[in-house]
Amino acid sequence: MNTHHSPELRTTELGGGVVKRATTLADGRDLIYYDDPGTTLGPERSVDARTLGPRPDTASMRLDVLTGDWITVAANRQNRVMMPGADADPLAPQTPGNPSEVPSNYDVAVFENRSPAFGPALTEATGGAPAASNRPRGLDDLDALGLGRTRTAVGRCEVVCFSPDHSGSFGTQSVTRARTVIEALADRTAALSQLPGIQQVFPFENRGEAIGVTLPHPHGQIYAYPYVTPRTARTLESIDRTAPDLFQRILDHEQTSERVVLQGEHWTAFVPFAARWPLEVHLMPHRHVPDLAETTAAERDELAPLYLTLLRGVDAMYDTPTPYIAAWHQAPVNIGRDTARLHLQLTSPRRGADKLKFLAGSEAAMWAWAAEVTPEQGAERLREAIARTEAVTQ
Repeated sequence: MNTHHSPELRTTELGGGVVKRATTLADGRDLIYYDDPGTTLGPERSVDARTLGPRPDTASMRLDVLTGDWITVAANRQNRVMMPGADADPLAPQTPGNPSEVPSNYDVAVFENRSPAFGPALTEATGGAPAASNRPRGLDDLDALGLGRTRTAVGRCEVVCFSPDHSGSFGTQSVTRARTVIEALADRTAALSQLPGIQQVFPFENRGEAIGVTLPHPHGQIYAYPYVTPRTARTLESIDRTAPDLFQRILDHEQTSERVVLQGEHWTAFVPFAARWPLEVHLMPHRHVPDLAETTAAERDELAPLYLTLLRGVDAMYDTPTPYIAAWHQAPVNIGRDTARLHLQLTSPRRGADKLKFLAGSEAAMWAWAAEVTPEQGAERLREAIARTEAVTQ
C-alpha cells in the first residue's frame, strides 16, 4: 500500500491540541482523522485503494399519521456486519488481510457510514452529495399530517472510532483520548449543522450486545436528521408550557437533591427525578449551551475526566461491563437554541447482575413506564460504585 501525503489531505488545528486531517474514501465518503495532542502518528495518511461499489440509494421516510412520527425505511442496513473477529474488524486500520474502512492507523477517526439510515442525498447538491428528489420542504412540511406521505431520508450518518483497538468503549479510553473524541464530536456537530436540510445533530454511543451492538470496536455514531426528533419536539413543547429557563430550573432542583452523583465546576451528573430506566443518569452543563459545538475549552477539558469517571462507575456496579446508551441531546439547528440545553442521557436496561428490563406491553405499546428502581436508590448505588473506582485509582 502506497503511503504519501495526499494533496487531498486537509489539515486544521483544533482546540485542546487536536489536529484534524480530512480526506475521502474510495467511494467518495468523507473520512476525518483527529490526532491526539502529542500523537506519535506522523502527518501522512494512506490512500484508500479499495475498489468499492456505488453507495446505496438514500432511504425513504414514511409518516405515521397517528403520531406524526417519520419512520425511515432503510433496507440497505439489513446486511450489516455482525460481531466480526479482530481479523475482519471494519473499524480497525487497514491491513493486507483486512480491507477495512480506515486506510491508516489513527487516534480517532470519523467517516460516513456505508449503510446509513439518512443520506447521502441532501436537499441540494453541495459537498459532493446528490440532490434529493421528494426532499423535505422544511419543518412545516414535515409537521403536516396526511395518509401515505413520504419523503426522502436526506441527512448524514457517521461512525466515530474512539481507538484503533478492536474492543473497548468510551470509558476505557485515556483522558487525553476522551478529550480528542469530545473535540471531534464538537467539530462534527458544527459541520453537520451547516449541511443543507439538517434539522438536528445527535452523537451517541451504543455499548454492549444487550443494547444491540453489532461491532465490539470502541465507537460511537452521529446522526444528522432532516427533522426534529420526537423526543426533542416533546421537550420543546414542555418548555413552551412552563418557562424558557426550564433546564436551569431542573438543574437547580437536582443540585439540591440526593440524586447528584458527580459535580464539577462546569458539569453536574444526576439521576433524574422521574428516571425511567433501572440505571439512568443525566450530565448537564451549568450554563445554557445548545450543543457541543458551543462548549468552551474549559468545559471540554473538565468533561473528559468527569465523563470517564461516570462511565467507569457505571461499569463498577457489577462484575461485568454494563450495557448502555449514551445519548447527547442537542438543540435543533434552527429552532429552540435559546431554550433547549445540551445534556447527556445515559440509560441502561440492567436492573441486576443477571437481570435486564425489557420493554413489554405497557412501555412498548402505550409508552407508559413503570420503574423498578427508585431514582434515589439508583443514585446511591452509582455514587458507591464511583467511590470504589476512585479508591482503586488513588
